[in-house]
Amino acid sequence: MSNRLTQLLGIKYPIIQGGMAWTSDATLAAAVSNAGCAGIIGSGGRTTEWVAEEIAKAKSLTDKPFGINLMLMAPNVQEIVDLVCKEKIAFVTLGAGNPVPFIPQLHEAGVKAIPVVPNVKLADRIEAAGADAMVIEGMEAGGHIGKQTTMALMTNILAKKYKIPVLVAGGISDGRGIAAALLMGGDGVQMGSAFLLTTECPAHENAKAAIVAASDTDSMVTGFSRGHAVRCLSNKFTALYSEKEVAGVPTSELDKLATGTNKLGIKEGDTENGTVMVGQSLNVLNEVVSCQQLVDKLIAQAKTTLAEASKIEL
Repeated sequence: MSNRLTQLLGIKYPIIQGGMAWTSDATLAAAVSNAGCAGIIGSGGRTTEWVAEEIAKAKSLTDKPFGINLMLMAPNVQEIVDLVCKEKIAFVTLGAGNPVPFIPQLHEAGVKAIPVVPNVKLADRIEAAGADAMVIEGMEAGGHIGKQTTMALMTNILAKKYKIPVLVAGGISDGRGIAAALLMGGDGVQMGSAFLLTTECPAHENAKAAIVAASDTDSMVTGFSRGHAVRCLSNKFTALYSEKEVAGVPTSELDKLATGTNKLGIKEGDTENGTVMVGQSLNVLNEVVSCQQLVDKLIAQAKTTLAEASKIEL
């Protein structure tokens, strides 16, 4: 399909891959881009040197557009922004901080800026600041989440008819979710969890198996009471963290407990003591396939859902 998102990024399908920490590397990003979507290299928790190496690798694996996810709270974020501008990356997604100060530098280098926003107020602000598009992400997503659901965000934000493309994220794990976002007025979607279950994703096989085995009630949110909500699979670690959170232990102790658990779970495969950050729509995440196979399936599902919707009479 062709719409203002696909035209903006020069992609075939209105799907971008989430910039997931420890798993969104050059191999995954290039495979997603080669499949007709927009892949993303996640820079969260990474050194500037690692990001530079992954950019070079991605450029060797694809001639299609790909992006970089910027975690704005990272101590080396300015270094990575400088790198992105030097390398003329097609676009960046920006989260976990204020994206506005970075937009002018990105635009000067010809890099498109796509902030992730959790509410109408920030959506208004980033459009006024000149963002090229936005991602609205509901709390059904994996990893760090906001306070509103995807449906509420779509209802409130898409009704405003922004002049820039709006992508929908959070709990979208199959083609039906893509169709729903488009029917609500979205220009496309950002998907993370579905791409964890691809052969090109470097997530540990234990983590992939845990996601395949999980059902709808097997994710939980930790840290919500402290303003640092994170969704991941329920396990020994989340039970311990929640017990301490409810007991009122200091946030510093909780932070110490959680440090390193993302890498431990998703990258090293300790799915009981580490975290596997994944979204809430788990029952359709039931097989590991290639990125091309996944995208083909997603688009076929979306087309079928949209065709069926056109037959509904009220």
